[in-house]
Amino acid sequence: MSTSVPKLKLAALVALVVGSMIGAGIFALPQNMALTSGAGSLIIAWVITFFGMLMLAFVFLNLANRKPEITGGVYGYARAGFGDYVGFNSAWGYWLSAWIGNISYIVIFFSALGMFEALGFFGDGTTLYAVAGASVLVWTFHFLILRGIQGATLINTITTIAKVVPILLFAIIALVAFNLKTFNLDFWGTPELGSIGEQVKGCMLVTVWVFIGIEGASMFSSRAESMKTVGRATIIGFLLTIALLMAVSLLSFGILTQPELAKLQNPSMAGILEHAVGPWGAGLIKIGLLISVGGGLLAWTLLAAETPYLAAKDGVFPKVFSKLNKNGAPTAALWLTNGLVQLSLLWILKSKAGYGTLMLLATSMILVPYLLSGLFALKVAINEDGYKEGKVVKDILVGFIASAYGIWLIYAAGLSYLLAAMLFYAPGLLFYWWAKREQNQQPFKGYEAFLAALIVILAVYAAYLWITTGAIGDVALTG
Repeated sequence: MSTSVPKLKLAALVALVVGSMIGAGIFALPQNMALTSGAGSLIIAWVITFFGMLMLAFVFLNLANRKPEITGGVYGYARAGFGDYVGFNSAWGYWLSAWIGNISYIVIFFSALGMFEALGFFGDGTTLYAVAGASVLVWTFHFLILRGIQGATLINTITTIAKVVPILLFAIIALVAFNLKTFNLDFWGTPELGSIGEQVKGCMLVTVWVFIGIEGASMFSSRAESMKTVGRATIIGFLLTIALLMAVSLLSFGILTQPELAKLQNPSMAGILEHAVGPWGAGLIKIGLLISVGGGLLAWTLLAAETPYLAAKDGVFPKVFSKLNKNGAPTAALWLTNGLVQLSLLWILKSKAGYGTLMLLATSMILVPYLLSGLFALKVAINEDGYKEGKVVKDILVGFIASAYGIWLIYAAGLSYLLAAMLFYAPGLLFYWWAKREQNQQPFKGYEAFLAALIVILAVYAAYLWITTGAIGDVALTG
């Protein structure tokens, strides 16, 4: 269907980047970090994350400038650089990360509601009442997006502004209450946390989780008013977000000690502010979390639905997912995404899988798409593709560092999470086969057949471990 919808401007794209990065993660960040590291190791982790994610932000900026004809963000770059099947897997992994991440948002949203005495029946976010409430929330957003992407992004912009306010207040109060003695206590962590290297590695997945969404503007590049706007939105969103994230995590170590932070219930920002100013501080953070997670859920529902739509337009997803309604919303992609979210909510009732497990699973799904984006940027710079002037050496360095960072993240995640990811990647083979058969094309060519077979073998092994031991290495898919 041919549709004419307004193009997204800079403010809307920045809000998509910030709104998708700032969701539930920042409110649980102090406790999540304190579980694995002391303040000193956390500083090292943030330095690595800052430069790694900055290079990734520059990757999206460079590619927006050098290859403006490629839309679709991580999916489009993987397909352009490495072929249809690799591009499909990038889209599939990104889509998985989006909707699995949405489930983690929902769990912590209703867990926060359960912390209010009158709403205690929501419990830890996995009770029957929580799942019923979550279902209402999911389908409310579903029908809101069906009314039009432009309207949904306006609401996302408003909620992004609303969620940043309590985080800024937390940072100001934490700065006033900051105690250098507390911050320096066990600066390099307690012996139980292990070496500095182990501590840094342990919190890397958490730092990546809170940055997922940095590619938000590039995923909507086909709807943006220009590719230059996409690049600017990515950099602005990144700088705003990292300032808030570093302030929240580091200042917290000056209010409570590492063991005290590690024992806090999430959202841990509430416990910290309650310690600093009293019960009203905890109430402020809980309200901020509800706004933030609601906005994050909307942003990620938009991103999740956009990914199959973009891939279907290029023929690597079944063509049914390329359909738009009269408001420009990808209907089939949206129904598939939220249908799976609904089924997963029913699984949550039985498994009791908590926020942490879902967060780490969602993070592991997106590591390969990030790596492929870095590798494509490196390939473009080496081949001087799209270059009419200098900066080739600088862009080669950016692509190399972003790719090295992507490899480091996969290592830091560990083989268990990579293996668990294969369990989710394998069903994608059916969708890719379906798409190629619609076009009377051979599904797997050359090395693609080997890659597909490898994914199936690893998925079967992961399933065997799950069935026989109840876990996949270090990954327990039940709470």
